[in-house]
Amino acid sequence: MSSWFKRKEKGIVTPTEQKKETPDGLWYKCPECKTVATMAEHKRLLSTCGNCGHHDRIDAADYFDFLFDNHQYQELDADMHSADPLNFVDTKAYPQRVAATEKSTGLRDAVRSAHGQMNGLELVVAAMDFKFIGGSMGSVVGEKIARAIDYARQNRLPFLMISRSGGARMMEAGFSLMQMAKTSAKLALLSEAGLPYISLLTDPTTGGVTASFAMLGDFNIAEPGALIGFAGPRVIKETIGKDLPKGFQSAEFVLEHGFLDFIVDRKELKNKLTELLTMLKPVEVTVTEPATSN
Repeated sequence: MSSWFKRKEKGIVTPTEQKKETPDGLWYKCPECKTVATMAEHKRLLSTCGNCGHHDRIDAADYFDFLFDNHQYQELDADMHSADPLNFVDTKAYPQRVAATEKSTGLRDAVRSAHGQMNGLELVVAAMDFKFIGGSMGSVVGEKIARAIDYARQNRLPFLMISRSGGARMMEAGFSLMQMAKTSAKLALLSEAGLPYISLLTDPTTGGVTASFAMLGDFNIAEPGALIGFAGPRVIKETIGKDLPKGFQSAEFVLEHGFLDFIVDRKELKNKLTELLTMLKPVEVTVTEPATSN
């Protein structure tokens, strides 16, 4: 064996302070195709995979940052947070669970709403955060969405709802289910006012959210691969006693069966929404009375 290959001195140890370790969080590995990319590139692609197009879940703040021009927007009802109408206790009391979730996430509840400009067009957006108790819909979620719709009506602005939810919040029981009716009624008023409502369904959109405001858009659109449904696949399979079709409840399956208008890649979302809202913008028409001769 050639001597240039051998380590002649044994016991060589690099001191800890001289070791060069790779910091955590520099790389991203796609859960679908296993492609590895830098986190900087992943963020540049708005948390989508450059190889297979897999869309990671992102927060409401991330949607606001890339949808609103120059990352500027006015947040609405930012300080609203849940009460405990039922004195609910499971493994811990509901107020304790809310307080712990607020502390760990930095959020006040599972939805945030804001007003700003998107490519120069004014828009009201409400976006859900799944990391706050699974994006569950409680009284605060329903009230903030209702107030965002009221704000859109008062200011004659289009409304965009970005849904991501596990469904109704069990800790609020009937109070949670009431939000389905409340948000649906507010959307009916928005429709009567002739203002556009676009519903974007992201992964996952399920339960009472799907059964109310998420499916009531003038346009219902979705991100690629999003899980969309009411009950989960396991529950449906056990109920009907049959195997479900491949891709059941994916955005692509739901689109094929007529429940969506189109699927949009997150990187194209801002421009697609701008095109859609420009098309829907009412045209001012001046009617001139014909001249009459005596």
